[in-house]
Parts: sequence; C-alpha cells; structure tokens
Amino acid sequence: QVQLVESGGGEVQAGGSLRLSCVASGRAFSSYEMGWFRQAPGNDREFVAGISRSGGTLYYADSVKGRFTISRDNAKNTDYLEMNTLKPEDTAVYYCAASGAGFIATAERWWQYWGQGTQVTVSS
Repeated sequence: QVQLVESGGGEVQAGGSLRLSCVASGRAFSSYEMGWFRQAPGNDREFVAGISRSGGTLYYADSVKGRFTISRDNAKNTDYLEMNTLKPEDTAVYYCAASGAGFIATAERWWQYWGQGTQVTVSS
C-alpha cells in the first residue's frame, strides 16, 4: 500500500505560479511511476504529467507542456509539480497518483494509488 498526500494548492492570479507537492508513505517510493491528474467541475479527470521511477523520463499533456514541470526526490519520497504561467482553465482539483505499471500511462486505470486532491484556482 502507498499513501499519498498532496499540498501546495491555492488561489493565484492568471500568469502566476504554484508548486504542488506529493509525499508518499508505505512501500518503496522509487518502485512507482508518479503522476498528476486534474479534474475541473463538470469534466472527467485528465492526465497532466508523469515521471518515471528514476526521474529520467517525463511526459506531459499538451495543454501544460512548456508551463508545468514534474520532478521527484526519491530520498524524500516526494514528487512535485511546478506550475508556471497559470491560466484560468488550469483551475481544477489536482491529484497525485502512483503506478506500478512500469511505464507512464495517461489512462487512470493504470494508476493504483491516489491522493485526496488539492484545489488550484486561477483567477483572471
């Protein structure tokens, strides 16, 4: 079992920045791909970014490419999502997720563990 706890959400004006953190406890953090998803009101949850176990492979949704950066610190059992140049359409609940699939998957079914979510609100 892996428990995930996100932090760092909040309200920011368009063009601003936020950094989300996800702390994992339980089984070996470095055994999992880590990812971030988000869900806006009325929308399905969507993939945002993913990082491989070593941190050597990154993958982003087109909507955030060039603005968001995912990273991880295996010594601290933590991964991060740095979000820059935020837009009102980035407003959503952001979820941290862990996968033992062995690759970075964009579909939810490959992700076994989920955090409780943290709200990000971007005002115009």
